[in-house]
Amino acid sequence: MKIFAINPGSTGMKAALYDDLNMIWSESAEYSQEDIDRCKESAEKEENFRFSNSIEILENHGNRVSELSAVAGRGGLLRPMIGGAWIINEAMESDLRLCRYGRHASNFGGLIAKRISEKAGSIPAFIVDPVCVDEMSPVAHVSGIPDMPKRSIFHALNQKAVAYRIAKQMGKPIEECRFIVVHMGGGVTVGAHCEGRVIDVNNGLGGYGPMSLERAGTVHAGDLIKRCFSGKYSEKEIQRMIIGNAGVAAHLGTRDFRKIAEMVHAGDEKAKLIVEALAYQIAAEIGSRAVNLYGRVDAVILTGGLANSTYLCDLIKERVSWISEVIFVPGEDELRALAEGAYKVLTGEEEAHIYEKE
Repeated sequence: MKIFAINPGSTGMKAALYDDLNMIWSESAEYSQEDIDRCKESAEKEENFRFSNSIEILENHGNRVSELSAVAGRGGLLRPMIGGAWIINEAMESDLRLCRYGRHASNFGGLIAKRISEKAGSIPAFIVDPVCVDEMSPVAHVSGIPDMPKRSIFHALNQKAVAYRIAKQMGKPIEECRFIVVHMGGGVTVGAHCEGRVIDVNNGLGGYGPMSLERAGTVHAGDLIKRCFSGKYSEKEIQRMIIGNAGVAAHLGTRDFRKIAEMVHAGDEKAKLIVEALAYQIAAEIGSRAVNLYGRVDAVILTGGLANSTYLCDLIKERVSWISEVIFVPGEDELRALAEGAYKVLTGEEEAHIYEKE
């Protein structure tokens, strides 16, 4: 079975073709500034461009849509849903195209996958574990403001895929495992995985938890309110203060962790302090997830781009190794995770979910 996996980003497209779970090829296409500017003219133009680009990538590798058994696209901003593979239907298409729950490049994943499916003769088309996966327990949703419940927005695709693989390595079904999975990249999310469900996780987009390379994480609400009403900042500037121009990058002027590591090793005391603070905050969030799991944890798993830094991972490990074994899974393989989600449905291991509007 050939499965085509696509992952649209803000400035490009990642795609891969799998034969069952064996990768045949993968490609990361970066768009020119001219293409990006043209896409800004309308959502329809952007969708058409990204669709054509996906077909072009496939055909440049000598493949045709007629060879495909299924297509899986990265899930976008949709209503809260449980994890797994979801069939892309008209209701989902409508919510994605209208950006009902927000605008994001990942919204095009489902739209393009559906169009490829139709071009191939209505083969199965799925999204898998989108960022809006919400399996949090009712008590975890409660906040101190009744009409502002905690929201589940996290790196569900990579977190769930890594948890599944580690469970398999341990020789246990995911339904019998209790993990704390930490995705560390531009954002940081720390999830409590209890028997296949993520029962609590910090909102890594603009909510709470550790700071990351470019996001603020939890900040003092009172101070933030004062800035909002000071008259010095626009709403967009406040948003950038929390997401984009925040976190490690705000302290050190760069989000390139390789450069930051060089600064630390060169004796830069400020860089050393900020990296230690990053590790400290991530470790504290891991401790919180351990409480969510009543202290019964099979493994703490560090993944994402920053898990390539042994220095950072060791700083975290020395604070949390008392909880459980700490496992490093560097990088993120979201294309494989998409293919795995589709494969589980095609082989009957799992059933795909049906999307309905709220």
